[in-house]
Amino acid sequence: MSAQREIELKQQTVSADVRLTDELCRSQCSLDFHQKIKLLNNSSTQGQTDVLEKMITAHPHMTKLIWSSNENKEISVGSLSSTVTNHIKKELLLAKQSTAQHKEYQSLPLIVNGQTYFVLGVPSPTNKAALIGVMHQKILTQVAQHQVKHLRVVPYPADNHWKIESVDSSTLRDVKVDQPHQNEGTSHYHKNQVVVKFKKQPTASQLQQIKNEIKSTKIKKLGYTYVFQSATMDAKQLMAYFKKWNIEYVEPHYLYLTNENPATIPSVNEPNDLLYSKYQWNLPIIETAIGWGVGKGSENVIVAVVDTGADLDHPDLQGRLKPGYNVIDPASPPMDDVGHGTHVAGVISALVNNGEGVAGMTWYNPVMPVKVLDETGAGNTYNVAQGIIWAADHGAKVINMSLGNYADANFLHDAIKYAFDKDIVLIAASGNDNTEEPGYPAAYPEVLAVAASDNAKKKATFSNFGNYIGVAAPGVNIPSTYPHNQYAALSGTSMASPHVTALAALIRSINPKLKNTEVMEIMRRTAEDLGTPGKDKYFGYGQIDVIRALQEAEGHTTAAAQTQKKSSANFLQGWFSRQVDQINSLFS
Repeated sequence: MSAQREIELKQQTVSADVRLTDELCRSQCSLDFHQKIKLLNNSSTQGQTDVLEKMITAHPHMTKLIWSSNENKEISVGSLSSTVTNHIKKELLLAKQSTAQHKEYQSLPLIVNGQTYFVLGVPSPTNKAALIGVMHQKILTQVAQHQVKHLRVVPYPADNHWKIESVDSSTLRDVKVDQPHQNEGTSHYHKNQVVVKFKKQPTASQLQQIKNEIKSTKIKKLGYTYVFQSATMDAKQLMAYFKKWNIEYVEPHYLYLTNENPATIPSVNEPNDLLYSKYQWNLPIIETAIGWGVGKGSENVIVAVVDTGADLDHPDLQGRLKPGYNVIDPASPPMDDVGHGTHVAGVISALVNNGEGVAGMTWYNPVMPVKVLDETGAGNTYNVAQGIIWAADHGAKVINMSLGNYADANFLHDAIKYAFDKDIVLIAASGNDNTEEPGYPAAYPEVLAVAASDNAKKKATFSNFGNYIGVAAPGVNIPSTYPHNQYAALSGTSMASPHVTALAALIRSINPKLKNTEVMEIMRRTAEDLGTPGKDKYFGYGQIDVIRALQEAEGHTTAAAQTQKKSSANFLQGWFSRQVDQINSLFS
């Protein structure tokens, strides 16, 4: 595939995500209006004002709300600029005329100064009152900007507070990234920082010597591993300097970016979530609802989402989030300022059967948000490694990593091995550059790497591939939760990965005795084979199959249990033989 064709396909995916996000926004806003009309009809004038003000506070995209009552009185809350007001006058009039005839009204998109608005009018079912609002769809611009960067439609931007360079991941030679396709196989690192792991803990005097010689401005420590920053030396000079010390390795300080049939069939549990039946193709295609007949999860199996954090106030995540950790700013909660982590969390654990929004894959498994990526969607090796270790030390049974880089960083691998040795299932997105270049952490042997598939069970055009791919999962136009009480459709292996993570959580909920390796093996073995028969580089062992995986997990005997069972059988057989020998001896 040519670079130009790849960009065109990615641009089409971005456009589809934006279009679907618009539909999700309109559907959810309509539901919110219908629900609040019941409350408005039964409230006093002051109570009605309070209801409208609370709506705007909870939904910042609702910039102006008008409650038109039976007595032709209007209560208006919110404000618009004069420019926007002039553009939407006609649409507000049409909304009032339509609701007067007991018809719901939605305008076409209204573009004002590059911003998108639409007018919504919903009539009261019991009287002549109506609720009319102006929606500012900033989310469409946010999704477009996020996906252009997330799917690498543009070269990775050097945001102002990141002093970065790009490097070939195999040779560590500097490269210049001017075109999106040049992201393939390249990694980004801090210009003046390196990661060093010492074989022996340096003494205080040795550390002071290092600080003086490299003119260190910042030092971070995690175990025997340090991140050093110099005021005068670049990364290559620092790497050369540390070769004289007793070290296991020295490497650049990399940046990581966001990446997105059984014999008996249990009864189907179709949820009533508003956006499920029309938009969530991703759950039926992997037999999720049927799988819920076997298991819906457990509050005891915690899923850590190592990402940009989560919207801690989102109504569709209420009661589903555990206290997490903010590596970027430990004094602050892990609040999502990008949207990526909130979306990932919703795929795993959005409230199910609550009549609104989307349905998560698990009903009961809590998500523990660990914020390791900043407001630009990027984070360095130290932050990602620290987040993984923190999650491993705070009860996570499964860790989702919808992030990646093409650099095989020893520091990150140490953190991965630490979590793996604590029997945690590690799942990671493969990347969105349509390249066979291995991405990390997905390509580490301790991690199950996830590729993305579309609604036709084909490889997503952007999905990375290679022999390290374990399984595939839906990753195109995936609806999920988004900050500020909103919902968005995003595409990427970042979106595929949490499907696999959620399945791992469901498996561990059904059979908590399974080891992490056994959980991953069940998902591989029960996957629906796609593409070339058998394991291939595009789908791994195939697309995950929830019902088959859960049924196998339910009947699976762990290796330890099998050994114990075999030992018990051998003991009984030996005991029986001894009893027979004793009886025979009585008659000999």
